[in-house]
Amino acid sequence: MTESPLIVKSKAFALEVIRACKDLRVAKCESGLINQFLRSGTSIGANIREAFYAHGKADFIAKLQIALKECSETEYWIELILESGFYHDKTLLDKCTEIKRILIASLNTAKEKNNG
Repeated sequence: MTESPLIVKSKAFALEVIRACKDLRVAKCESGLINQFLRSGTSIGANIREAFYAHGKADFIAKLQIALKECSETEYWIELILESGFYHDKTLLDKCTEIKRILIASLNTAKEKNNG
């Protein structure tokens, strides 16, 4: 069985977040900001993984909604670290936005199927 592209992309993103946090520590970025970014950035994939083992459609949708919230929060932290000058790789924001778009589309599909 092949893994969902959403699972694969969110795990790769989490690994990039971990690497970015290492760079941010070296750059002497505020530890509170790094911790929030690390928590939300790695939580996306964890919630997506949980969704694929949900107890029914409603649980699946709920987990994906949590992942979407975490993704939106992560997007905020990335914007802050970019705009503050502690980090310069904008592809991280692009990848976060891509995951957010996939989550929104997945949620819309799941909700349509749940109501139909």
